[in-house]
Amino acid sequence: MDKKRYQDLERILKGAGSHWRIQIMDTLEKHSELSVMELAEHLSADYRTLSEHLRKLSIAGLLMKRHEGASVRHALTERGKNVLKFCRTLE
Repeated sequence: MDKKRYQDLERILKGAGSHWRIQIMDTLEKHSELSVMELAEHLSADYRTLSEHLRKLSIAGLLMKRHEGASVRHALTERGKNVLKFCRTLE
């Protein structure tokens, strides 16, 4: 592998490197597309905390955002689904 590939893998793994982010991915797998407020309800968490984690997941390419009026809907990408599957193999 070349250096660029290692850096890409690092970005992906860092993106999933939080229990909050893994919980977010797990919730999005079960509920498909959710807004930050809906995620906050499902996870009993502050929406500001979740917003930062969603940003990091997006940078890592693990989730996608879709604008719907004033709301933003979040969903897992194929990469996000694969990373979540990988996490489950570590249990």
